[in-house]
Parts: sequence; C-alpha cells; structure tokens
Amino acid sequence: MLLSNMTDSAAAGVPLSVDFSSPEDYFIFIFQILFATTTVLVAGTVVIGISATRALRLQNRFIFMLNTSICDTLVGFSVYYLGLFDVQEGYPSRNGTYNVLPSLLGVNILTFLFAQFDRYFAVCYPFVYSRFITRQVVIGINVYCWVYNATHLLARNLLPVSEAIQLYVFSTVFFQLIVLTKVVMTIKLYVVAKYQLEREPPGPERESKRESLKIIIFVVISFLVLWCPSFVNIAIKFFTGGGLTFRSEATNLFAILARFNAVCTPSVYMWGSPALREATVRTVWGRLCPQCSRRQCGSCSKAYPNEAPR
Repeated sequence: MLLSNMTDSAAAGVPLSVDFSSPEDYFIFIFQILFATTTVLVAGTVVIGISATRALRLQNRFIFMLNTSICDTLVGFSVYYLGLFDVQEGYPSRNGTYNVLPSLLGVNILTFLFAQFDRYFAVCYPFVYSRFITRQVVIGINVYCWVYNATHLLARNLLPVSEAIQLYVFSTVFFQLIVLTKVVMTIKLYVVAKYQLEREPPGPERESKRESLKIIIFVVISFLVLWCPSFVNIAIKFFTGGGLTFRSEATNLFAILARFNAVCTPSVYMWGSPALREATVRTVWGRLCPQCSRRQCGSCSKAYPNEAPR
C-alpha cells in the first residue's frame, strides 16, 4: 500500500506519527492534514487581507490581529510536522524542534494580553491613548512579543537540562499569572465597555470601539477555554507528578485544543469585523469568485460604511 511505503521510507528519518494498523490511525493522520491546511488557509487569509489593505494597517487593533494571525499561520505549518510525524516536545524530547514550534503559541499569549490593555486604554482614556499609543508604539509592542519569546526559548536551549526544566516550570507559572490577568481584564473590559460606550454619541468611532471590544473579548474567552486544559495538565505534571501523558504530539488532545486557537482566533476576527471580511474577500477569495466579491463588498459597505482609525 502507498501508506505502508510512506511509513517504510520515513523509517530512515523521522517516522510517521501512526503506523496505520487501525482505523484510528487513518483518522488521526487525515485529521492532522485537514487541521493544518484549514489553519493555514484561514489565518493566512487574515494576514493577506490586513497586509494588503492600507486602511486596516493604520489601525492599532488590526496590527495586533496581524501579529496573532502571522503566528497562527506558522502554527498551521508546524502541524504538518508535529501532527504527521512521531514527535514529542518537552522533557524528554523525541524528534523535537527544541520547542521552537510549540513556542509559537506563546507569542499569541503575550499579544492577547497587550491587546486587552490596548482596548482598555482606548475606551477608558481616549485622549491619552490617541496621544501616546501611536502606531509605532503598537508595532514595537508586537515585536517585543517575538523578541521575548525568542530570548526565553534560547535560554532554555542553552541552559543545562536541570536548569532548563526549572525555567520551563517558572514560565508555566508565569503564564498561569497571565491567564489570571486575562480573566480579570476580560471582566473589566466588559463592565467598562457596557457603561462607557453608552455615554458616547453614535458614530463610526463608537462602533469601531464596540467592534474591537467584542472581538477581543470573544478571542480571549475562546483562548481560555482551549488553553486551560493544557495549562492544568502541565501544572499537575510538574507539581504532583501526575497528569495525562500522550505518546506523541499527534495524539496529545490538550496540545491539539491549544493549537485550535490558530483556527478559532482568525475566524473570530473575520466574524466580528465587516471591514476585515471585505478586505479578505477582495484580496483573496474574491479573486476566485468575483461575483461573491461584489456581493460581499456591497453588503459590508452598506452595513459598515466607515471605520475610525483607532
């Protein structure tokens, strides 16, 4: 069989994640391919849509969306390796990537946190925000998320194994604090937005703030739902020695749930922003279906004629 030949040919290098000895193996392999392809298509569409639309690139909130979508696209490509081959990241590692590919998810964690603070100051302190939080500052914050993640990853790979494990445990606790901060900020954003936006007069700026808050709240909620099982399992492993262990990344249900953020987040972006939907249809999908492009752009322009560059 073709799949048997693939397994035999891969044996010389990194073997496949399954040996196709049961129907479940076929399901896992096909699921990982579909999952990776869907992630790349959905997140990549958002990247192209924002990058090719100047009106979106000038808005701070779309810069955060662009950063997370770039990361999500890379996560999708990483699934082609982590999901299709026999890989085990962490300690101990098997055919791993020195935690480079899993660490991509850490960029999103920091970006979501800064995006929440960004929306909070945009709503609560609009005059201070417009004066100090410039486009250059937001770009610098997003670059910092990558630099911090790369520095942390480099330190873990250069330190001895015992110290690297201690740093890994510390980072897990640190991310738990970030998750707690996200929960507090989400509640605060909801309460503030409910009363603050009601005081503002109707207009494009108010609708822009309402839209951006709706997106960030839904994104953070989905992030917490999908990430918490993995965080809890990791914490149980390192603090009690228990927890669930999986044979590879392809069968790690918690890791799959965490990576599902890479599909969920850009989907929420397109659902919550008519301007982004219009941009993605015009720059990507509209070229495949011109009739759909005209219909979508017409409906978006009627429903959401202007967006304030916030």
